[in-house]
Amino acid sequence: MNKKRLDLPAVRRWAPVMMLAVVFAAGVFNREAPAVMTAVATRELPVYNVDTEEKVLSISFDAAWGRANTEEILNILDQYGVKTTFFLVGFWAEKHPDLVRELVARGHEIGNHSATHPHMAQLSAAQIREELRKCSDLVESITGTPTTLFRPPYGEYNDVVVRVSREAGYECVQWNVDSLDWKNLGTEHMVRQCTKAVNPGDIVLFHNDSKYILEALPQILEYYTQKGYKIIPVSQILLRGDTWIDHTGRQHLCTPAPQETSAPAA
Repeated sequence: MNKKRLDLPAVRRWAPVMMLAVVFAAGVFNREAPAVMTAVATRELPVYNVDTEEKVLSISFDAAWGRANTEEILNILDQYGVKTTFFLVGFWAEKHPDLVRELVARGHEIGNHSATHPHMAQLSAAQIREELRKCSDLVESITGTPTTLFRPPYGEYNDVVVRVSREAGYECVQWNVDSLDWKNLGTEHMVRQCTKAVNPGDIVLFHNDSKYILEALPQILEYYTQKGYKIIPVSQILLRGDTWIDHTGRQHLCTPAPQETSAPAA
């Protein structure tokens, strides 16, 4: 029986066309593919700032290592009548329970900054939950109130970190105005970082043990006051009700889609 030989040059010549046909067919018969791809690309984001017309902003302090400046920071905040949010690491709270009680006594709120200050994005979901639980339990044992705000250490997160924290009842919060105080670049640099572009709904980041915080903080608070801003804790600046977060981390209230209007009659 005669067998036809395979024409390899012809196969090579027509292979690209055949591949395009396969891709086209897949697109025609699998119309759900674009939606699947979009879902995969969606990211879980924390709140970086808030969409509001009200002239308010929040300042926040992360506390993980030292305590030297904390009492004086509280005195400065009292002078300006400012209440804010301190995100505490569990081992810091355990070491300084007197300061934790003092923060609450002066009207500031406590946020969760993890139990041990790990790289949260490298942890499993179970480990993330445990970091949150241990810190909150410790804060509650000192103050009587559990934590409901969470800021990931180092500002590092992934979808799992954000999703697990929200499943545990937290709002995951970052910042959009960074003092960069941990770099110890001087008072003027800190003031410039915090005042060069300020808008309603901003969340500002400081650290309680930074080198120039005591010199810079009064100048920054004075600037905000002169510009007419009211400084409130993070929990108070977050929007209530149904919200969504855009690709920049800005939190918005959900609003109905614009109604289509028909063209006026001729």
